[in-house]
Amino acid sequence: MHRVGSAGNTSNSSRPRKEKRLTYVLNDADSTKHCAGINCLAVLKSTTPCDYLFTGSRDGTLKRWALSKNDVTYSATFESHVDWVNDAVMAGSNLVSCSSDTTLKIWNPLSDGVCTRTLRQHSDYVICLAAAEQNGNIVASAGLGGEVFIWDIDSALLPVAKSVDSKEDEHSNGNAGPPMSSLRGINVGNDISFHNNQSSGYCPIAAKGHKESVYALAMNDSGTLLVSGGTEKVIRVWDSRSGSKVLKLRGHTDNIRALLLDSTGRFCLSGSSDSMIRLWDLGQQRCVHSYAVHTDSVWALASNPAFTHVYSGGRDQSLYLTDLSTRESLLLYTKEEHPILQMVLQDDSIWIATTDSSVHRLPAEGQNPQKVLERGGSFLAGNLSFTRARASLEGSAPVPVYKEPSFTISGIPGIVKYEILNNRRHVLTKDTVGSVKLWEITKGVVIEDYGKQVSFDEKKEELFEMVSIPAWFTMDTRLGSLSVHLDTPQCFSAEMYAVDLNMVGAPEDLKINLAQETLRGLLVHWMAKRRHRSGSHTSSNGDVASTHDIVRNHPHSKIEVDDGSDNSNFSALPSFEFSTVSPPSIVTEGSHGGPWRKKITDLDGTEDEKDLPWWCMECVLNSRLPARENTKCSFHLQACEGSNVQIITQGKLSAPRILRINKVINYVLEKMVLDKPLDGGSSDGSSGLGLSTGQSQLSSLGDVSLRSGMKAWQKIKPSIEILCNNQVLLPEMSLATVRAYIWKKPEDLILNYRVVQNK
Repeated sequence: MHRVGSAGNTSNSSRPRKEKRLTYVLNDADSTKHCAGINCLAVLKSTTPCDYLFTGSRDGTLKRWALSKNDVTYSATFESHVDWVNDAVMAGSNLVSCSSDTTLKIWNPLSDGVCTRTLRQHSDYVICLAAAEQNGNIVASAGLGGEVFIWDIDSALLPVAKSVDSKEDEHSNGNAGPPMSSLRGINVGNDISFHNNQSSGYCPIAAKGHKESVYALAMNDSGTLLVSGGTEKVIRVWDSRSGSKVLKLRGHTDNIRALLLDSTGRFCLSGSSDSMIRLWDLGQQRCVHSYAVHTDSVWALASNPAFTHVYSGGRDQSLYLTDLSTRESLLLYTKEEHPILQMVLQDDSIWIATTDSSVHRLPAEGQNPQKVLERGGSFLAGNLSFTRARASLEGSAPVPVYKEPSFTISGIPGIVKYEILNNRRHVLTKDTVGSVKLWEITKGVVIEDYGKQVSFDEKKEELFEMVSIPAWFTMDTRLGSLSVHLDTPQCFSAEMYAVDLNMVGAPEDLKINLAQETLRGLLVHWMAKRRHRSGSHTSSNGDVASTHDIVRNHPHSKIEVDDGSDNSNFSALPSFEFSTVSPPSIVTEGSHGGPWRKKITDLDGTEDEKDLPWWCMECVLNSRLPARENTKCSFHLQACEGSNVQIITQGKLSAPRILRINKVINYVLEKMVLDKPLDGGSSDGSSGLGLSTGQSQLSSLGDVSLRSGMKAWQKIKPSIEILCNNQVLLPEMSLATVRAYIWKKPEDLILNYRVVQNK
């Protein structure tokens, strides 16, 4: 996923400022389900009739599920992270999550998805968290930057103090009240964080020592001891109260991916990419047992409360239960094609998260796991890694106890492949189960579902159109869905005629800028709420403007200055109306704070230049577009060899890239040396079309059609054909299409014309 860069330029820098990007994520029709792998699980024990399960996904969201004995019900979505959610823990009455967007977020777990604070301290992806069972105020975080931080949640949640900038604003405005920027940080109903944690004067404790990435953390119940491990292959033990080093444990031969501490902090379990599980006695500072259970990397560990048995899973897609004292091990379940990423125990069940978008529940004797081992089928875990691999090769692989999970929270298939079609509005996708779909990205909906029986490549060839439109957006599927990225000024390079978008009542020559109208469609709810807050309404009678009014009042793409009007008929054009059933989510940032994510229907109208890129605001509010390059196409117009028809023009011509060949035909007809001048026109035939000649006037060539339509004389005169490279061009082709698919040369385009007799 794109990491949104620094807001801008330092005063001494000569590098051009990189403007903020705006991304919108297209959501599936069923927004209650995850569409990418589940990285983490957390359980909230509740005094109400049901517990809650939280799932954090690679789709960037967390979801809450109400757990009953025989059923699971979707409860809420927590949306604010802009990249993968990598881990989540319960810390007292708070839910804390971390992400590849380098942040931690604190949530009210029983809310409808309220993020109470965003913590920014890490320099790279935050991979793992640890919390103290009996001290809900302490949370540790670590990630790829090698940093380990220990957070005091109460201190991190203190109201954000005024910044220096805020105080300056207050004095300059003569306002004795608190500035808006300082109030916004303590509004718990707002899931956009506008200030980093340092602005409140709070900094977490840093446990310094790791030189490489950290993938695993664990903490004892009281929160006094912390263990960490990663690519350095050692386990580091810390005093979490001070961040000081206690000791270092060596034994694993590869990356440490999972850690557990018992309630007292004496024993530690570790799982590694060397396929081994190790039990450490921290008092003796040594490994007391090794367990060769898995045939590949161990990525997840969960123990019973008494710390006598461990559940383990990993890259070999298998879930095992092992008795830590007798070394007896039993294969419980195998999930084909999907490695196990995390597990959590809930009463007599164990929940399993994998690289699939679904979550599975299996029976577990939480208080007495020995009952499961007594069923038979167990094996003795060796203490050397090769013993388990050798047993597997010899064909003695155990049979899993459970063939199927007892319950599954189903996800939806994530998109893994896409192709942007030549019209730059449609995208062909393929998901994890092979289903092929066609999306219209300017509306955010699937317009055709071809099913699983269709070949992606064959469908791509079938949908090919010989049209050339600039690449006005980029895209990725990192979150399991389509993320469309808009960067200025490139995104404003693509235009279409309104008639090609089936806009009823639109003038033939009205051009629509695709990015501008997409932004208007995305922000139409924000604009409506913004106007409502300011006391104005969509129209004087309270009704939404009709499509005809929208077309009539639509700002032409060439208008690049604010005309001072209110643009009160603000509404999305039909081809740019995004779904409100499954609205897309915006991912962006403004001049303050960091990146944020919200559904377009959840924008409340208070967002401003601190939250949104300035160029988006300028485009939507004032119809101002940045200066664009390569919007014109230069060409020479010459008579075909042997033709005796000449036109009154010379030199190079220039026209918009989207100009149709039929407009060139009209130009030729107007400029032909005729025995009889056009009705109502000048004798040189230069009425209305506005095509310019001569090298000095390249930028002024217009594309205005004859307002009165085709003249009577044109119906009886011979018709004109335009050719390029001796190929007759279709009237609906654009100059850009001709240049890309027929001319195929870097030099200026050469078009030839000739007269053909009407049939």
